Amino acid sequence: MKKKTRKLLLIEVGVVAAIAVVLILIMPAILSQFRLNLLGRFLSLAIVALGIDLIWGFTGLLSLGHGIFFGLGGYAIAMYLKLQVPPGELPDFMQLYGITELPWFWQPFYSFPFAVICVVLIPAILAGLLGYLVFRNQIRGVYFSILTQAATIVFFNFFNGQQKLFNGTNGLIDFTTLFGAKVSDAKTQFVFYSLTVVFLVITYAVCRYLTSGRFGRVLIAIRDDESRLRFTGYNPTEFKVLVFAISGAIAGIAGAFYTLQSGSVSPRAMDIAFSIEMVIWVAVGGRATLIGAILGTLIVNYARTFLSEQFAEFWLFFQGALFLLVVTVIPDGLVGWLRNQKIPLLRNSTPIATYPSLETDPQLQHERQNLRN
Repeated sequence: MKKKTRKLLLIEVGVVAAIAVVLILIMPAILSQFRLNLLGRFLSLAIVALGIDLIWGFTGLLSLGHGIFFGLGGYAIAMYLKLQVPPGELPDFMQLYGITELPWFWQPFYSFPFAVICVVLIPAILAGLLGYLVFRNQIRGVYFSILTQAATIVFFNFFNGQQKLFNGTNGLIDFTTLFGAKVSDAKTQFVFYSLTVVFLVITYAVCRYLTSGRFGRVLIAIRDDESRLRFTGYNPTEFKVLVFAISGAIAGIAGAFYTLQSGSVSPRAMDIAFSIEMVIWVAVGGRATLIGAILGTLIVNYARTFLSEQFAEFWLFFQGALFLLVVTVIPDGLVGWLRNQKIPLLRNSTPIATYPSLETDPQLQHERQNLRN
């Protein structure tokens, strides 16, 4: 069994590496600059989908507020980019609103390392704090989803109303340079695209590691029967807070890469509809599969792009029909359906025996018989 598991793992590593090489070396030669930039954005969205799959697919916590963490990561890197102005000048929108002195909390964002740290830490700390306040009171299920959705409304309205501090509805736009290179230049965008691919692979590897072994089993136990897990001596609150913080950090990284490639970030990233879309991507691809989160993101977003170009007035109906099809016909998502077709690479390498399967296990019954005798 160990040899088989090791073999499947090596195959998986090889497939992931091959896909990464194709994305970095071949796709730029095939796609136009516009289409490559579009692919880069979708790959950055796939990163946040992995975070949602970690918290929802494996842990059973449906978050409808990941747009908050995605947006905060985008704003953190955007604030650094907006400060790439001549010494003594302020970002253009601040001058428009009559601001004469840079707000104190903007000043640390002159430092690139500080901005990068904030991309990860601010969403992670916020998610951990929110998770602690919620999970310590054993709030779960639909109530957790409602609370995350309510938090989205709060952050959306806050950033939307801060015209002087964050340019309100318009958000932070018109980035000029980064380390002396023009942000909109094709070479610079290719660097952003390549880094997105690399971080997508790293995020997949981290999520794959976390969902394997004992930690992964604890997450699945929380999803399937939290009360029984608590009875065995584990404290689910600690695990849920930790995994929610990790998921928030992943969303922040995704938001930063999306901002770099889209050239803007606005409160729309924190809109409820966008957070719900993230959940749809994971559902279409298949929960608790990781690779399904990536595929679902690419399929739904490319379908949206194609249909919006061809049928501008009806593409939302197609998106709704796709989601209904998944829910009613293939509730386990595309990858879940493929797993049921006995495709080895997509099957779980080490199935976890749980109740009631343990009760019917021949070895367990034989041991019980020996004890009785």
